[in-house]
Amino acid sequence: MASLNIVLVEPEIPQNTGNVARTCAATGARLHLVGPMGFTIDDKKLKRAGLDYWHLLDITYYDSLEDFFQKNNGPFYYFSTKARNRYSDISYPDGAYLVFGKETKGLPESLLHEHPEACVRLPMRRGLRSLNLSNSVAIGVYEALRQWDFPDLQWQGQLTQYHWEY
Repeated sequence: MASLNIVLVEPEIPQNTGNVARTCAATGARLHLVGPMGFTIDDKKLKRAGLDYWHLLDITYYDSLEDFFQKNNGPFYYFSTKARNRYSDISYPDGAYLVFGKETKGLPESLLHEHPEACVRLPMRRGLRSLNLSNSVAIGVYEALRQWDFPDLQWQGQLTQYHWEY
């Protein structure tokens, strides 16, 4: 079974983190939350956005980015509006870590300077700051899973019986 890791560095908005948690639960991706965070894990807004999927999460918490890097080996891919590489031009290996920064500032620029080849961006129109964090995560997750042919995911849904009434 393939392993995908989603890393949120210092997330600030509980609803975004809740939406990301729901994406992780639906896809089997592991969620890594790096503090300090702008909310507490018991925040009602966080739980509401994640709905009833919390028991399905594989989630790990870290005190800092340094703590995270000490406990994980990568490979790491840093999503940033400042990157030169398109997210869709990268071949994500099994065990990849997709790393996303906080909503207001993104990832530390020092980290981006140290790893320019591993920095990726979502193309968008000039003059805009960025996409919503949870949308960006979903795009990255599904690109990696598409490359892996969606392992362990249900490929087809089924309509319920519908009866026409006149």
